[in-house]
Amino acid sequence: MKAIIEVAKRGAAIRGARQQIAASRRGQVPDFRLSFESARALFADLTPARLELLDTLRRVGPCSVYALAKAAERNYSNVHTDIGRLEEIGLVERTEEGSVSVPYESVEILVPLAQVASAA
Repeated sequence: MKAIIEVAKRGAAIRGARQQIAASRRGQVPDFRLSFESARALFADLTPARLELLDTLRRVGPCSVYALAKAAERNYSNVHTDIGRLEEIGLVERTEEGSVSVPYESVEILVPLAQVASAA
């Protein structure tokens, strides 16, 4: 399963939910979809440091935030804050024991560019 993160207009969440329901009905594991209204909003939540944490966490596997901070060679407090936000938006899961993990094989970020007006 992968996470698809996109910049999309209002209503994209409803379209994404319909696609997930249709995939479930076909017996497929639906991809996780997350939409932002602007590239600015997307990259405010998915900073380079947070994307790097996702990669490190996927590489090392489920672990404590402390172990992740050591593996990423980052300050524990900053990693704790970043993991908290990634958990809020659904890109990281936490077990009852407190371990964190990335349940996705990959993350795709889709940022459409403005359409070029055709010459009339």
